[in-house]
Amino acid sequence: MTEIEPVAPETPSPSEPVPARADEARKGLLVFFALVALGSGIFQGLLLRSPKPMEAHPWLVYGLMWVPGLASIVCRLVLREGFRDVSFRVGGRAGWKSMGLAWVGPLVLGSVAYGLAWATGLAQFEIPALAEAGLSSLAPPMRFAVLVGLSMTLVSFLSLFSAAGEEIGWRGYLLTRLIEAEVPRPVLASGLIWGAWHLPLLLGGKYPSGPNRPLAAVVLVFTAAGLSFVLAWMRLSTGSVWPAIVLHAAWNAVIQGTFDVSTREPSIWVGETGLLVAAAALAVAWLLARKAYEARRTPGEAPFATIPGLAG
Repeated sequence: MTEIEPVAPETPSPSEPVPARADEARKGLLVFFALVALGSGIFQGLLLRSPKPMEAHPWLVYGLMWVPGLASIVCRLVLREGFRDVSFRVGGRAGWKSMGLAWVGPLVLGSVAYGLAWATGLAQFEIPALAEAGLSSLAPPMRFAVLVGLSMTLVSFLSLFSAAGEEIGWRGYLLTRLIEAEVPRPVLASGLIWGAWHLPLLLGGKYPSGPNRPLAAVVLVFTAAGLSFVLAWMRLSTGSVWPAIVLHAAWNAVIQGTFDVSTREPSIWVGETGLLVAAAALAVAWLLARKAYEARRTPGEAPFATIPGLAG
């Protein structure tokens, strides 16, 4: 991956000792978790009670995805933390590079994981007819190309709003507060929390889970943990939440909107709960964590050595 110059985390002022900063971060985390639990319980409860699939309730899904972001905003206002560290700026050249990687990353990862599954017969490749769009007469390769193009452009763009709701909360607030609160392995912790947040809907049969729901629950948490390293790297190395938002939006659009719909039936190998997708995400996470660990042991490797929480 391209090395990106890091943006150093905000340094506590002399009047704010590090222990006090950690205590404030822990207080923020407690309020954040309480608000996320309350808001998520409401939206997930409504979705679970409905006899219809999640797709029939887009506004409930949007509301749920904005729970972490709104919770972080309330924390910043009520606890008077301010918004200086949320980093809505692009982050200069480094930010644009990171957003480019974020945009194409899901397509590359999906091509490897799904391509392997399709080629080996672990999953069946089947292009949707796209009859609603009047494209059913096109040859399957052309239909797949159209699907990829739409997912990478229009669908990814439309997904930015909902993805922003999660990333403003998870990477814009939770991750940084875990680091400031001196929680061990904050990047991993943020990924496990993010993954667990999806489990009520998955175990309740509303989230795509494949043929083995208990296995899917475990695999989803591993996938989220792996992706959290990439999202954290982009967030912390650029000082901006935009790369994480772009990656989250592109992931939802490409993995769910292209590769999942081009697979004949649910499988334990592909999808967000698929073993091959989880393995690919964890492989990227391992490479980043190893690079960060080696950078800390090697003088001059600033792009990774100064990113807090990535290797520990």
